[in-house]
Amino acid sequence: MAEIIQERIEDRLPELEQLERIGLFSHAEIKAIIKKASDLEYKIQRRTLFKEDFINYVQYEINLLELIQRRRTRIGYSFKKDEIENSIVHRVQGVFQRASAKWKDDVQLWLSYVAFCKKWATKTQLSKVFSAMLAIHSNKPALWIMAAKWEMEDRLSSESARQLFLRALRFHPECPKLYKEYFRMELMHAEKLRKEKEEFEKASMDVENPDYSEEILKGELAWIIYKNSVSIIKGAEFHVSLLSIAQLFDFAKDLQKEIYDDLQALHTDDPLTWDYVARRELEIESQTEEQPTTKQAKAVEVGRKEERCCAVYEEAVKTLPTEAMWKCYITFCLERFTKKSNSGFLRGKRLERTMTVFRKAHELKLLSECQYKQLSVSLLRYNFLREALEVAVAGTELFRDSGTMWQLKLQVLIESNSPDLAMLFEEAFVHLKPQVCLPLWISWAEWSEGAKSQEDTEAVFKKALLAVIGADSVTLKNKYLDWAYRSGGYKKARAVFKSLQESRPFSVDFFRKMIQFEKEQESCNMANIREYYERALREFGSADSDLWMDYMKEELNHPLGRPENCGQIYWRAMKMLQGESAEAFVAKHAMHQTGHL
Repeated sequence: MAEIIQERIEDRLPELEQLERIGLFSHAEIKAIIKKASDLEYKIQRRTLFKEDFINYVQYEINLLELIQRRRTRIGYSFKKDEIENSIVHRVQGVFQRASAKWKDDVQLWLSYVAFCKKWATKTQLSKVFSAMLAIHSNKPALWIMAAKWEMEDRLSSESARQLFLRALRFHPECPKLYKEYFRMELMHAEKLRKEKEEFEKASMDVENPDYSEEILKGELAWIIYKNSVSIIKGAEFHVSLLSIAQLFDFAKDLQKEIYDDLQALHTDDPLTWDYVARRELEIESQTEEQPTTKQAKAVEVGRKEERCCAVYEEAVKTLPTEAMWKCYITFCLERFTKKSNSGFLRGKRLERTMTVFRKAHELKLLSECQYKQLSVSLLRYNFLREALEVAVAGTELFRDSGTMWQLKLQVLIESNSPDLAMLFEEAFVHLKPQVCLPLWISWAEWSEGAKSQEDTEAVFKKALLAVIGADSVTLKNKYLDWAYRSGGYKKARAVFKSLQESRPFSVDFFRKMIQFEKEQESCNMANIREYYERALREFGSADSDLWMDYMKEELNHPLGRPENCGQIYWRAMKMLQGESAEAFVAKHAMHQTGHL
């Protein structure tokens, strides 16, 4: 092995001598490069090979190439690239070849190889890398698309890209993504040929090129792909995606019309078809010769387009009265409603239309809970409280066991300053399971804090603690303690703490809050702090090493602390803490002892 490494180092010497001779690197730097290269060579030549060693080797060489580039730019020297950079690139390619041969299944390694070749190697070399990668990973359509795009966009070879797509489709005859990208590629090719022909015509040059036939220039090859693909891949979604691609190319009007007509003929029972047809009305310009110029006229024209969209949707929900179709309709209305506009006329029309569509869909019970929520939230955001409440009430009628709908309804009522909120909260709890009620109890307490007396708010917290059990009660206890301190100061907070101190479960924060409240008092009582720590350690002392450390720091740093207690606390911690928590505690304690904390 030593002979191989020595030979590979000797192979580097000509390029290293050139680097030193032309002044890009000093003699000391060349020696450092040789030493580092020897270490890297040893790791990739030993019997047991690791992928990371190959990656580190390649990364070092790339860093060296980039450093050479920067130094060339600095001194303005651009010669001897064949002897220096090309030698390094060739060596890196050899390392990549070895690595990709050993770890064939590692796609990321292949992609790194491709990325390196894109930046440093020739196009012919990269084409070979793609071929080798696809021979192994022919089951991955994304890699075929990447290779074909490179052939088309970087190598400017439409024929090579076409051949790759055709090979890919043999492996993946039902892959929508492949058909879409192949379709796009053929349209791009036709567009490129059209531009070339225009340039030749401008220059009055008569060029005989079979590719300039009228059929190819009109996108005949893309049409063939379209016809073949829709015979294999059914469904409006794929059809619409091809139409969206075709619409990017102005010359393909005939193709666009054919795809559009086929979409309507073949997929009348798909909501996506109707949705597309309806939304298309927004893009169709007015038939009048004069375009609107004033803001008001523009708003009226947008309003007319939206009315035409809705006329299509109305026909759609009659033809296809399903939840999916109504979802498309209400989603469109909501999108237009939330679209920013300075026109009061347009905003009013959009609100009226949205509510009308909602009422029809609600009456038919063809909206999901999610749609009630989206609509109510949007109306609330724009301060349409009456309409938001109508939607939320309708939602709770249909989805009586949904905590989200009830919370939304109560949120609207809070914003509306409703006088009967307490009764409405109680009504919600009648319909809901206890495990989904926590957000409503918190909302009630927060509303009560701002609108009611302390006694009323405390009564809400007490009711909540009786109703909410298990892990959810932890959040409630923390909220209760925070409220007590905000509203009644330390004395009130301590009273709440005392009333809850045996009501498990707790969180560490519950005890830490009381420690912090105590420390904020002018006459801070160390005995109380010890009590809070002791109670916290009783619950969490077997797992929370930070709690023990903070207790010791308190005894050390507090004016009324007893540093002599630290030893006892340490040994108690060592007995209670388990596994990794004990190790973490020992490490933190050692750092503290050496003055790092």
